[in-house]
Amino acid sequence: MTSFTSIQELLGAAGTLTGTTEWTTLSQERINGFAEATGDNQWIHVDVEKAKAGPFGNTIAHGYLTLSLCAPFLGELVHVGGISMGINYGIDKARFIAPVPAGSRVRASGEIVSVTEVPGGAQAVIRLTIELEGSAKPAAVVDTVSRFLA
Repeated sequence: MTSFTSIQELLGAAGTLTGTTEWTTLSQERINGFAEATGDNQWIHVDVEKAKAGPFGNTIAHGYLTLSLCAPFLGELVHVGGISMGINYGIDKARFIAPVPAGSRVRASGEIVSVTEVPGGAQAVIRLTIELEGSAKPAAVVDTVSRFLA
């Protein structure tokens, strides 16, 4: 984790690498739960038998499930002290590079791309590269936008 004592310290952090999170397993149960919560029950995600004959030989996690991990990953990677709150402000860009088979493990590393002052605090674009264990390609690359408010 990369820690900043204040918003002022964060303002000079563009280019900082934030480290790497712990591994997270995307089990079939987690994929099924995401499908249930979102209504996205496409067979490639939830039908284990049919997916065996599909293009990946297995069910795969939803891209948006992988994307949803950005929030907890950011919490593992960046801490800003002296603030009233941090909020997810959005995403500038997201790309799903490699499919994530059920049972796979993923983790994220981060880079602070930019930090700008906004009324009441600072806004940071943090690029998360979500690594897929055993793959030469990442599962996803996401430019997240976070606000840290005094």
